[in-house]
Amino acid sequence: MIDSASWAQRLGGDTFLAQTCFRAHKVIRSNGAALPSPLTWDDLNEIVAAHRLEPPRMRLSRAGETVPATAYSILRTNRRGVSWYQPQPAEFHARLAEGASLVIDAIDQIHPPVRQAAAGLERFFRTPVQVNAYASWTAEEGFGTHWDDHDVVVLQLEGSKRWKIFGPTRQAPAWRDVEAPEVPTGEPIADTVLTPGDLLYLPRGWWHAVSADQGSASLHLTFGLATQTGAEFLGWLCDGLRASTTVRADVPRFGTHQQRADYLAAIRKEVLAALEDPVVLDRWERSLDTTHPGRPRLSLPHVVAVPPEPGITVQLTAPRARIDQDAETVTFSGSGNEWTFARPVAPVLRLLADGEAITLDALTAESGLTIEQTAEVVTILVLGQAVAVVGSAE
Repeated sequence: MIDSASWAQRLGGDTFLAQTCFRAHKVIRSNGAALPSPLTWDDLNEIVAAHRLEPPRMRLSRAGETVPATAYSILRTNRRGVSWYQPQPAEFHARLAEGASLVIDAIDQIHPPVRQAAAGLERFFRTPVQVNAYASWTAEEGFGTHWDDHDVVVLQLEGSKRWKIFGPTRQAPAWRDVEAPEVPTGEPIADTVLTPGDLLYLPRGWWHAVSADQGSASLHLTFGLATQTGAEFLGWLCDGLRASTTVRADVPRFGTHQQRADYLAAIRKEVLAALEDPVVLDRWERSLDTTHPGRPRLSLPHVVAVPPEPGITVQLTAPRARIDQDAETVTFSGSGNEWTFARPVAPVLRLLADGEAITLDALTAESGLTIEQTAEVVTILVLGQAVAVVGSAE
């Protein structure tokens, strides 16, 4: 499993965050090291066969254009009137051999090993992560030269992929922006081939063109990192300012010149006071971590409580949950909830916060609680959607 420690080690830890993140692209070679693969060709075949992945969730792209689903699928309708596109293997293969690339968006939602890798990367970057799978067979560029509105970490899984990187033509472009970046001209600033196990970090706005021109089928995952820009920060700040009567009041659209000037002065005072809080960014970051729903998961058959059975395995579903502790209590915050427990519960919470699947027996052994007490704590967190049962007692 690729966890947060593995990501940190491969990317460069705090040095990467301080010197490379948001600033420059970086290629990290595997150097032949054997790494766990979260997705194989067999996995991909099974995913396409077992799921109704409607366009654009699953699509073929060629030369920057989406291939019509009718070119590789048949529209099926069951007796209840439900319709879906069912891929036809022969036509699907033909389109890929002609130069199309296969894309499956949010594959982390349907394939547990990819979901675990995404959760580990989310802990490292402390921002939500979505993973898309890309497969290509030819030197044709499935998407042309383009840029993404979010940072990405690319993990090459099978075969090889050539990346021509042109750099940005507009500083920090966004998906909601006042103008579009200009198409780059000239030669790329980097021309590199990724082989199995290699990583590529690419900041948002960096133009790139990608092709499988090395004579082998290529499969890679792109981990998209949600942007946290000044616009998001100011939106959060404005939401908090709704506590102010001045901010909630109507804008004096029909007032006198002086009334409008007084209103602007009052609003300015409220905003500046909020920005002068020395820990305002810390509060915003904490809010991002603790209010995000994470990756919720059912805990069937345990719909009322988790029973005190040693072999039951549980796992955190809120990768950025936070723990705060004082002399008497420990507070666990995540998935939009906050729980305060007696201090002896702290070891249980810290083990859960690591993100690894763990049994009630192991949690109990590390904490000194009884198995019944451990199950009670876990039940509270399951009901709060921060933890899920991922394995039953044998």
